Amino acid sequence: MKKPIKKSWMIASALTIGMAVLTPLQAGATEIKTTDSSSTTTIQLEQKITGKIKGIYGDGMNIKGNDGKNYYVSFYKFSTEQIEKMNLVEGQEISVEGSVVESYSDFYTFAVYKKELPKEVTKEDLTKLEKMFNEIKKLEKEVSKEETEEEKEKKYEEINKIYEEMYKITKPYILANWQPQSYEEYIQELGFNEKNIVIKENDTTQLKAIYAEWVQLVKSGDEEKANDKHDELNKILQPYFDELYPPQTFDEFVKELQLDIPAETLAKLKPVFENAQKADKEEDMELSNKLWHEIYQMISPYIKPVTFEEYMSDFEFAVSEADKMQLKPLYEEASALDREGNIEKAQEKWEAIHKILEPYFEVNQDTLISASKVIINGQDYLAE
Repeated sequence: MKKPIKKSWMIASALTIGMAVLTPLQAGATEIKTTDSSSTTTIQLEQKITGKIKGIYGDGMNIKGNDGKNYYVSFYKFSTEQIEKMNLVEGQEISVEGSVVESYSDFYTFAVYKKELPKEVTKEDLTKLEKMFNEIKKLEKEVSKEETEEEKEKKYEEINKIYEEMYKITKPYILANWQPQSYEEYIQELGFNEKNIVIKENDTTQLKAIYAEWVQLVKSGDEEKANDKHDELNKILQPYFDELYPPQTFDEFVKELQLDIPAETLAKLKPVFENAQKADKEEDMELSNKLWHEIYQMISPYIKPVTFEEYMSDFEFAVSEADKMQLKPLYEEASALDREGNIEKAQEKWEAIHKILEPYFEVNQDTLISASKVIINGQDYLAE
């Protein structure tokens, strides 16, 4: 499979700046609600929690509260420098103050979005952007309430149209502030030096010229021609990426499976694997999917199923004995159907399992907190 070549961060950020998370998860908190009149985001009373860090992510963390509840804390209001200074480690005791929100998208407020924009954006344009941003937040709330996929799709189309209008406003400011990498920095970031891969002199000459043209096209705002020019870079660099990321061998694939597959099955498996890789490289997704499904069917009899007890041990909550008695036969049937490749019938069983477990997930889901203050190792950090 071809490795995608990384385009400049500028185009990616220019196209996505302001994109909010669209996960419609209800927090289930019980605090009194208040509403900010300048925004569609529903917030709740400030509260303080103390507990231990369970998991750390770029823009937040999971905490197991001393009250026994699970929390997800967002750091959107904090700078990257502040988060680095916190030196967060799993298992650490931490205190957090912040507002409880209903969904992950509520973490991304206009104030957070505005921090990503160039300082030169005028007040008039900020007013326009805020109005459109709040309309997007309103539509996001409506998406989660729609019952049909068709209605949801219509809402997403409306959201995308608004993002496009926002991009038209922000694009000139972003381009004016863009400082492109030098060609040398661009090539170094691609990682060829990791395997001492040297680009040929004649290729370097072409790449430098094409990269300079690409930079000028980006600066001019001509995205279509800039993307075509970047495709030219990709075409020259692809053989070097093939060397940097060589395709997995059949022996490596089998070793990674860690399954006791008999020799006669391996002999049948190898040509199918090689054809699947070829389909991947040629980007024939229909054939690729067909062959990888065939591979799965060939190896599935040798996959040791996870026992029901092991499956249940992954959940952090306790399930009643009565529900376990219903879940066990459903789980064993679903697992057997999966191994047989009967995906449709297996899905019915998994849905029945989910229906039994759903109330437990709802009770034990994370309370979502937008942090405004963090206390760790005796040090206070206030949101900027």
